[in-house]
Amino acid sequence: MQSHRPALSIIVPLYNEQESVRPLYAAIVQAMGQLGRSFEMVFVDDGSSDATVEIVDQIARIDSRLRLVKFRRNYGQTSAMAAGIEYARGQVLVTMDGDLQNDPADIRSLLEKIEDGYDLVVGWRYNRQDKLITRKIPSRIANWLIGKVTGVPIRDNGCSLKAFRGDLIKEIPLYSEMHRFIPAMASVAGPRVAEIKVRHHARRYGKSKYGLSRIYKVLLDLMVIKTVASFASRPMRWFALLSLPLFLVSCVALSSSAVSVVRDGSMSIPIAGTGFVFLSSALMLLCSGALAELTYARGDVRDRDFLKLTRTVRDPR
Repeated sequence: MQSHRPALSIIVPLYNEQESVRPLYAAIVQAMGQLGRSFEMVFVDDGSSDATVEIVDQIARIDSRLRLVKFRRNYGQTSAMAAGIEYARGQVLVTMDGDLQNDPADIRSLLEKIEDGYDLVVGWRYNRQDKLITRKIPSRIANWLIGKVTGVPIRDNGCSLKAFRGDLIKEIPLYSEMHRFIPAMASVAGPRVAEIKVRHHARRYGKSKYGLSRIYKVLLDLMVIKTVASFASRPMRWFALLSLPLFLVSCVALSSSAVSVVRDGSMSIPIAGTGFVFLSSALMLLCSGALAELTYARGDVRDRDFLKLTRTVRDPR
């Protein structure tokens, strides 16, 4: 018999967090007990090499509200978060870190914003308890850059404490380090986005899995996000840009062949053939752009009522 759909799913990626699991579980249960809502917890083990899985499994045997998703090896936080989202059954999904730095008590504030009509609520660690040089400064630079490139000005893209409407987040593809760019990825659907202050605690156990080595991944993913977001709304423009170099090469090759015919009465077959191949490729790209434009236009007519400009609202509290 299938259980009823819970109102809320709390998704927590875990990687070598054996000391944090029990206190985190207790804090979530305490916070949710004050709300009086049906909920489930989806803990995703990202290939931990310590006793994280065993501890979560012990708790899950006692509390049926806790579900464990286990990876065979370490795939990264985004993959773990994507798996948790896929398996979650709640109407509203909340994601958070498993290192006790996010406070489950802030879930109440996130849900209040969702009930106010927002589709996505992002936490802002306004008093962040991390190292200045290796964490805070790079994060501020990255958040500024992400806002400028994507046009979605979020103060703290790296904060895992977020709330989403389930039907929205399940349609957003996540890979690489894309969990940082969920607001930007969702912006093509025009959701109402709110940003609120949340608490942030110093790490009590273990060590951070993040560092300066992830910067290049964030920059590459940012380029992908910009391309995807721009292509989704203007496919013909992007296909035309891609075809432009092919057109130029074909023009040079065919012009050279035409000049040879006029001057010498002969032409180079390889050069002429190259020109025709590049010209055909450019025309195929343009036709693909036209098809993409028609597909987008049909979707735009169907979804015109809810496609709006993304709005970011910051709670003054």
